[in-house]
Amino acid sequence: MVLLENDSFLTELTRLFQKCRTSGSVVITLKKYDGRTKPVPRKGHAESFEPADNKCLLRATDGKKKISTVAYSNLLRAHMDGLKKKDKKSKSKKTKATQ
Repeated sequence: MVLLENDSFLTELTRLFQKCRTSGSVVITLKKYDGRTKPVPRKGHAESFEPADNKCLLRATDGKKKISTVAYSNLLRAHMDGLKKKDKKSKSKKTKATQ
């Protein structure tokens, strides 16, 4: 996986979307990122690691090529206000169909 700067990530993401326009799909994931590169030990002395600023890890893949970047969550929150969650289908349709 390639960790890119924000501008180059957006350029590569545009290329992935253009390549998969006719067939295929692009999967984008968003995850909280605290800056650690090593896993947290299970036992022993617990270190309280508090990141100074909240960051998010953005990943995109088309199944073959994977790209990623790290961005500040406050910046993402400010510019992603138009996105909405998908409405989950209720179970009432299933009960009506079975009756």
